[in-house]
Amino acid sequence: MSRERPGPEVGPAAGLAGLSGRIGGWVGAAAGGLAQTMYAGVRWPDHRVREVQRRTIRTLVASQVLGGLGTTIGVAVAALLAEDVSGSEKLAGLAQTMQVLGAALASFLLARLMGRRGRRPGLAVGYLVGAVGAALCVVAGVVRSFELLLVAALLLGSTTAANNQSRYAATDLATPQRRARALSTVVWATTVGAVAGPNLTGFGGRAGHAVGLPVLTGPFVLGMLGMLAAATVVLVFLRPDPLLVAREAALARGAVQRSSTSWQRVREVVVARPAVAAGVAALALAHAVMVSVMVMTPLHMHHSGASLEVIGVVISAHVVGMYAFSPVVGWAADRFGRPFVLSAGAFVLFGALVLAGTAPAGASYQVGGGLFLLGLGWSFCTVSASTMLTEAAPLDARTDVQGAADLVMGVTAAVAGALGGVIVGTAGFGWLTLFAAALVAGVATAAEYARRASTRLPDESPLAL
Repeated sequence: MSRERPGPEVGPAAGLAGLSGRIGGWVGAAAGGLAQTMYAGVRWPDHRVREVQRRTIRTLVASQVLGGLGTTIGVAVAALLAEDVSGSEKLAGLAQTMQVLGAALASFLLARLMGRRGRRPGLAVGYLVGAVGAALCVVAGVVRSFELLLVAALLLGSTTAANNQSRYAATDLATPQRRARALSTVVWATTVGAVAGPNLTGFGGRAGHAVGLPVLTGPFVLGMLGMLAAATVVLVFLRPDPLLVAREAALARGAVQRSSTSWQRVREVVVARPAVAAGVAALALAHAVMVSVMVMTPLHMHHSGASLEVIGVVISAHVVGMYAFSPVVGWAADRFGRPFVLSAGAFVLFGALVLAGTAPAGASYQVGGGLFLLGLGWSFCTVSASTMLTEAAPLDARTDVQGAADLVMGVTAAVAGALGGVIVGTAGFGWLTLFAAALVAGVATAAEYARRASTRLPDESPLAL
């Protein structure tokens, strides 16, 4: 006699079992979703990210204006204070050199801090360290200590580093189609501080003298106040932190990130991603061209009889070229591509060197036009190269790559500036422009190298576009 196989249960027990299974599935799915939410910190829909990006840009523009005020005051007065304290014209340039080196060193250190804690603490620390440097400049002028002034100038360079890193913060949440424009908007904001800073040095000197300080230390008090205001703006308004939002959004969609980065990781990225290597090289070489020629042009004009007023007009034209047109440059980089604008920048730099190098001695419209184009070419190269290396670098290594790029940029510019003085002193200004032209050839090569990169890296924007 055969046994019947048991059929499916249809009683209350079966119903309870089925319901239990469904509840278990719901609980498991909810737990998985909750785990993902907790891991990402918070979900960031696209419209919310765009709101944070708009707030970030407004905050960075304000901090750039205030921080740029302190930076340009330091550039305008540091060498004069160094000459007054040391009693030697030959030693006066060391203060500016220390500022450049301080900015280079601080760029990487601040980027490391940002990589761990976010943009807000990194930028705030940069401005606060710069404010300490400005305060020490005042103390050095009062006690007439050249050694203390050099230390102060080194710390003052931290403000330049913070201003430079701000341009990268503008790209953290930008869409690929507007990334260069976001960066260039923050660069443009530097124009206000760059123009206002030197024009406030006279007022700062008189104000300092009125309270019993040496005249040349008064401008540093204004610079210190600007840096403290910039730090306050960042601490209060750069919330939520754009870099942390970008990381949380990336984690929410399953992107894998390392917990920390290092020099080894930077080297890996530079070797593996041609656009990063090209961006770093172009950024450093273009900055070296700008610094070497810009620093020596006033001396070249002064030795040929140009007045300080005319020299000031030429340098103002140069600053306008550097910053005033950066939004247009950013639009072009988004519209036509980063390598194309980088190539155009190299072409503009060549034209600038031809004009400045063949200009008659002393004051002339030709040297003014050359310095304007020098600033404009720098803007083309800086906006396009900065955007290119930022979007080509993976999110987990991005801040270290950006910091390393600015470190290389600063050191290269410092070396080029020192060589520029030697070249002008031994062979003349025309030979300096030939030396700079060789560096521009490197910029053009980097642009072509980026253009020929065979593979397009996947976009790592946190926005679902």
